[in-house]
Amino acid sequence: MDRIEKKSTQKSLLVFTEIESLNKGENLINEYEEFLSLVKSSEVEVLDSLKFKQRTPVTSTFISSGKLESIKDLPMLGKVDLIIINHQLSASQNRNLEKYLNKRVIDKTELILDIFASRATSHIGKLQVELAQLNHLSTRLIRGWTHLERQKGGIGLRGPGETQLETDRRLISKRIKRLNYRLSKAHKQREINRYSRKKSRNKLVALVGYTNAGKTTLFNKLTESIQVAEDKLFATLDSVTRKNKKPEHGPILFSDTVGFISDLPTELVESFKATLDELNSADLLLHVVDVSDLDHRIKFNKVNKILDDLSLTDIPQIIVNNKCDLVTDHKIQALRKRNHDQVFISAEKESEFNDLRSNINEILFNGTFKGWVSIENNLGNIRSLLFDMGCVQEEKISPTGKMLANIKIGNDELKQFIDVKGFELCNDKDILSESVN
Repeated sequence: MDRIEKKSTQKSLLVFTEIESLNKGENLINEYEEFLSLVKSSEVEVLDSLKFKQRTPVTSTFISSGKLESIKDLPMLGKVDLIIINHQLSASQNRNLEKYLNKRVIDKTELILDIFASRATSHIGKLQVELAQLNHLSTRLIRGWTHLERQKGGIGLRGPGETQLETDRRLISKRIKRLNYRLSKAHKQREINRYSRKKSRNKLVALVGYTNAGKTTLFNKLTESIQVAEDKLFATLDSVTRKNKKPEHGPILFSDTVGFISDLPTELVESFKATLDELNSADLLLHVVDVSDLDHRIKFNKVNKILDDLSLTDIPQIIVNNKCDLVTDHKIQALRKRNHDQVFISAEKESEFNDLRSNINEILFNGTFKGWVSIENNLGNIRSLLFDMGCVQEEKISPTGKMLANIKIGNDELKQFIDVKGFELCNDKDILSESVN
């Protein structure tokens, strides 16, 4: 696939077409604004944009002949290097459009692939992007060899173009197999890492949601990380996992994931499926929603549809309504009445985080116990385990030689110690007043 050049900014013309027959379910109110943001994320210069409405796509060119004429007659077309269509085109449609307009044409898939290629930094991320690009390119090889003869027939009748195409297809096929093998090895290593995590006390909380909903900003505040958070689509591509740094939480690993988008290209869904499948090991999903977005309800449903396709709906989910500082109190109250199982925050200003932390601890640990316990001297193994778990906040020794520990632990985790003889909860303040350091 041809890549959009970033070194010398290309001048582009946007063609936004609403196709009635392709409208399935709810449509975004700001669909054009999302497309424009997507283009700006690729860092091309937008000279002009056209909006069309059409009942059905044309088989050969996708866009109707009358609208193509109006595009061709644009005075500024000579200054344009690139025409970007807001739909996914077939190889023949792409080729016919380029031939008719005499300009390079790319569709939404190629645009997103280029953005992903420029943002991938991790080893797995780069492999997944290359795999998606090759899968897309394999259907468009013929476009690169239109200058060669492609005769059909038996031995002795084949033209040089067909030989070249066969060679390219074979090379691409070999490369795709190699990439799949390398990705398989990488994901097996991640499976080992997930197995090691399950043996520890750490819980995994994954942040999911529509692109540009504020997931990375929230991730940074929860983990004290410095991941790049930008106000543009797909600012985060590679999944990042960090340990919780906030004492209000228990032992938690937070994972920041790539954002979703409506009509995500098939090539990307397949290539990133292995990464998204890792969400299966999450103990909790934080579904981050930008409530300041007019389309937040539709985008929320689209994300849930993708989660359902990935069979992730059985994992507990907290709806995190973000950017509440940008909407009125009246709107927030209306949202609260509609659904009580959600929290309202501003990740940027780190406001209203107490409800979020409380909800996370409630789901992961069935709430948190904070208080004093007494431990008999013969239970040194339990004392060591509590220290290893990082539960002990303070320790004292009673006159009778018992250890008194002020601990913070999840209620579910506390159950394993409650029935042990010699381990008791201390509700009597007199016991603590008689203790010595």
